[in-house]
Amino acid sequence: MFILPEAHDSPKDGQQQNMAATKVGFGEAALFEKQRYSAKRSPGRVIHVLIAAVIITALLVKTGSLGTVLGHRNPAKQLKNIQKCSIDTLHKDLSFLDNARPIQAAEFIQRRDRLARALDQNGVDAFVLEPGFTFQYYGNVSQPDWEPGEAEERPFLMLVLPQRASDGSVSAKTAFLAAHFEEGRARMLGIPSRDEELDIVIWEEHWNPYKTLLESRLFAGKKEKQPTLMVEEEMRDFIVRGLQNNGFKTVGLSPEAELVHQTKSPAEIEIIRAVNTGTIVAVRAVRTCLVPGLTEDEVTAILDNTLLSMGFVTVFNIMLFGEHGALPHGGFVTGGKKLTLDSVVIIDVGARYLGYTSDICRSFLIDPPKGRRVPEDPLRAEKEKIWRIVFDAQTAASEAMRWNNTAASVDIAARSVIDAAGYGEFFTHRVGHSIGIKAHESPYLNKWNTVKLSPGMTFTIEPGIYLEGKFGMRHEDIYRVTETGDAELLTGRRARGLYDP
Repeated sequence: MFILPEAHDSPKDGQQQNMAATKVGFGEAALFEKQRYSAKRSPGRVIHVLIAAVIITALLVKTGSLGTVLGHRNPAKQLKNIQKCSIDTLHKDLSFLDNARPIQAAEFIQRRDRLARALDQNGVDAFVLEPGFTFQYYGNVSQPDWEPGEAEERPFLMLVLPQRASDGSVSAKTAFLAAHFEEGRARMLGIPSRDEELDIVIWEEHWNPYKTLLESRLFAGKKEKQPTLMVEEEMRDFIVRGLQNNGFKTVGLSPEAELVHQTKSPAEIEIIRAVNTGTIVAVRAVRTCLVPGLTEDEVTAILDNTLLSMGFVTVFNIMLFGEHGALPHGGFVTGGKKLTLDSVVIIDVGARYLGYTSDICRSFLIDPPKGRRVPEDPLRAEKEKIWRIVFDAQTAASEAMRWNNTAASVDIAARSVIDAAGYGEFFTHRVGHSIGIKAHESPYLNKWNTVKLSPGMTFTIEPGIYLEGKFGMRHEDIYRVTETGDAELLTGRRARGLYDP
């Protein structure tokens, strides 16, 4: 159970009160009860009762448990106070949001033009996609925008076709395939376009939509050869097969096409910076308000609400205490473990803001109550050591993140540090991945990926060490590959220590 904040300092200047608690065993409560009734039977034992009470009270005060005995009767009020504490702390400074602006319509058109030039280079007739993250990137429409519940069986497709002007320049011709009764709704989506009205090929419910597309004006000049369509990675299989079975040739993403969304614009960088910095600031705000006795699920809810208070919507929130953190992404048994002063807390959380996603991780301990020493922890020295090794591995990886280096070199740099420290077998995952509209995008930072890094790419760097039965430790920040050398940190600042994430 947990307690109300101890009133060490007045909060009038915006200073949040420290909180602390430790669960009292049933044996201690029973001792009080037994001595109380014994005292009634034998007045001469009053002195023994008083001595025992003084000793137990002193122990409770020393360990921070007295508040648990006094304050456990209203846990809902306590959670409300902690929630208010975290939100108030966060909202003291939201300046990290100042430079983030929604992506403008012109940028979506520019993206499609860049894609058209890649398609022309690859000899592909069109890029085809359905509502999802890639559709959102090129058309500003997500899957929930089109179909809030679940993806429907009727294909609604966007096609980006390269068209060459008389001067040799290549730009995008954008068209759509939609069921006739959905045409009006498609036009109301507000998809950015250089045309006054969207170019939509319509099909009736009793028609074959793929044959209708093949015979449409879009491919009128391709009668003598099979049109080649590049399909994006989220395209459902039945649509790909429908296209293949009705006269189209389909190919997967090319490196040139992938590079379009892998290279972030200045506007994208500012949103990525804001959402990732804000997510870390929220984690720090929550940490200052935490007390022993809270469960993983309770802290998860507190962080979710704290993020929501500034317009961030949680995408995932992995909350792990103590030995639960030895499994990098947790498991079905997590959620109920209670926080203690010596619990290593791992928070791996992602949130969405202005269409872009954060993905950060911090590992830390909570502060002890004011005026009280940290309890003895036989694993404390090892925790400090592992924290530093993982931090140094992250540093090495960030230094390897340079233009024209391979994705593999970043992973190897981090892995070399952890290997040299003797913990290589406990670093069980890749060191990172690209990030943007999705939390996980290509390219991926693993030791076999030979893709070359280029300016504008953004990545997580998240090395970790996981010791079963003890704890885990992971640091995750976001970096941008630059034109000038050192990678740029996009998460405000890095962690500084076990008590300063």
